[in-house]
Amino acid sequence: MEATTKQFRKRNAILTCLRGTMLHPSAEMVYEMLQETNPDISLATVYRNLALFRSQGLIQSLGTVNGSERFDADTHPHVHFVCTECGAVMDLPQVEPPLSLGAAAEESTGCQVQGCQLTFTGLCGSCKSKMKEETS
Repeated sequence: MEATTKQFRKRNAILTCLRGTMLHPSAEMVYEMLQETNPDISLATVYRNLALFRSQGLIQSLGTVNGSERFDADTHPHVHFVCTECGAVMDLPQVEPPLSLGAAAEESTGCQVQGCQLTFTGLCGSCKSKMKEETS
């Protein structure tokens, strides 16, 4: 019984961590964020639970950024921006996802679209300022 309780405590901590941050963290970032309050959690446990949450539709993978898969607990359709310099990932709530693209894709292919992610890439404000300073 104690092993099951520990398992659910860790699982809940991982999901709570993801839901409580806007960083769109990698497994390694989640692991580091949980170390202080859950020193007995392993990186393997984090990876295993992220895969479980993704398969259950509780989180989404945003793909790989600077060599690490990044995750988002917000699964409703929304737009992201990824900085190609520092790897920051941010939501763009002011940009509406073009949901009509799914219908257009279905119509042109005869396939059934089940999801779409729109991600802009470029330099975040901080990196853009740094680049400007370096060239000045």
